[in-house]
Amino acid sequence: MAIRGECLCGQIRYEVEGRLRDARSCHCSRCRKAFSGQASAYALVDANEFRWLSGADLLTSYIGKHGFGLQFCSSCGSTLCGIFEGVIHGVTLGCVNGDPGVEIGRHIYVGSKAKWEVLAEGVPQYEEGVPDN
Repeated sequence: MAIRGECLCGQIRYEVEGRLRDARSCHCSRCRKAFSGQASAYALVDANEFRWLSGADLLTSYIGKHGFGLQFCSSCGSTLCGIFEGVIHGVTLGCVNGDPGVEIGRHIYVGSKAKWEVLAEGVPQYEEGVPDN
């Protein structure tokens, strides 16, 4: 069964024909600014399982200096996905419709989290990114 998502205004819609994996919450200062909140919540996807259903012409991209970026709706501002070198690698969980069947499995970059944020117990926390296995 496909996972679907959309922006706040509903003009941009997408579908993932597969499963979301490795859901995480990033607490770095860039994610706090990009999402106007304490963190970003997203899950990884296989790019070949992702497709835009409507509104792709309304997408705006922001690409940082390391090639990582975000795509968001130019009408309502919803951040929909993360990209690396032009390829979609993850979707924001806040724009997924229904239950995507994942839970946040890790908190990353907690070393730079907002001082006012309190993290829940029981989920692995990493000062920076996830260590290489």
